[in-house]
Amino acid sequence: MNKPSISERDSQIIWHPYTPMKLRPSALGIVRGEGVYLYDEQGKAYIDAVSSWWVNLHGHSHPAIAQAIFTQAQNLAHCMFAGLTHEPAVRLAERLLEISPANMRKVFYSDNGSCATEIAVKMALQAFHNRGAPRSTIVVLEGSYHGDTFGAMATSGRGLFTAPFDDKLFTVATIPVPTLDNASASLNALRAVLDTGDVAALMVEPLVQGAAGMQMHDAGVLSQLFHATQSAGAYVIVDEVMTGFGRTGTLFACEQLSAQPDMMCLSKGLTGGTLPLAVTLCSQVLYDAFYSDDVHHAFYHGHSYTANPLACAAALASLDVLLTNKCTQARQHIAAEHAKFASTIAHHPRVQHVRTCGTILAVTIKTVDGNHYLSSERDQIYHYFLNRGILLRPIGNVLYLIPPYCITDEQLHLIYETILNFLSTDSRADLAIV
Repeated sequence: MNKPSISERDSQIIWHPYTPMKLRPSALGIVRGEGVYLYDEQGKAYIDAVSSWWVNLHGHSHPAIAQAIFTQAQNLAHCMFAGLTHEPAVRLAERLLEISPANMRKVFYSDNGSCATEIAVKMALQAFHNRGAPRSTIVVLEGSYHGDTFGAMATSGRGLFTAPFDDKLFTVATIPVPTLDNASASLNALRAVLDTGDVAALMVEPLVQGAAGMQMHDAGVLSQLFHATQSAGAYVIVDEVMTGFGRTGTLFACEQLSAQPDMMCLSKGLTGGTLPLAVTLCSQVLYDAFYSDDVHHAFYHGHSYTANPLACAAALASLDVLLTNKCTQARQHIAAEHAKFASTIAHHPRVQHVRTCGTILAVTIKTVDGNHYLSSERDQIYHYFLNRGILLRPIGNVLYLIPPYCITDEQLHLIYETILNFLSTDSRADLAIV
């Protein structure tokens, strides 16, 4: 009798994220990763073209990161972070502040992007509370996504992900996305909300809204939103969970703006794609609202694995790789290759819209049922590429690439060629799941 596969065993006991369990085939069993490749139980290799949900910066099983985790595990695997501290956490905070916007002064650790954004919202609201002038409004962009915990959901666009909970979520003010085409509408909507005097913070995914289908912003218009918010005495929170660590061409997307944020949320690529870790960075001005003789002004928030030493060690090793000239040049090269490829398919009859931002390439495919997360094209696109050894995770009818920085020209051009072949495929039979 054959031993059940990982996939078969999984199907009996595991509930996967973002998955209609009755409607989707069994999960693909992965046994190892190396560089840009993931390998299944049969030994087949797949190019991880989306960096495993945007987390992997330098390739799977990177030896320097693996060694850093191993070395740290032999010294200190974990200790609580309330009243205690350790070298990896202190050193990582120092290094993050060295490379982040100049007004960032403090680092608060957590476990994932949802926590990082929810912490930022709590900080903004409590800062006004502590100062005796409460404000209750958070402003977000249309189609925003800031996570899946309740506070993060509340600051995200209402829709498929939030529908069962909409009446339980606190209300936010939503403004149009700051593109050149609707700059006036976005600015006017923000100013109208700011005029109420109740805005605590504006929270945005700068330059690229990932879960919204890689929707891209104009840096100039976004800068105007930041200036207007801060002029009204409110905070600006940048959710760089996806865009951070070089994805948009600069180390952080907000570097491309003329205004600095008051808080910055980081996760995903922080450890190079190895262990869960997140941080919320903030300005001295915000921190000072909590630095008080009144115990009621403390920020009472924390998690069991806050600032885990293994994760911090991984993050430090990842930063060592990220900040090399070799990695910088690799990111620049990927961005240039993406731009060239985008120009070749921009007028393809099946392409509705193609755009790039640094190492991110996104293609909106024309469909008969419009643009939305549940587009009938999604599974067809996914399996077309998976059958050809390329792992994608389309957002509805949006096909996107956000590869590890170690990807070679040969691997990148193979993906481009497969996209061209897909666009030339006319028959649904050619897209069948096999």
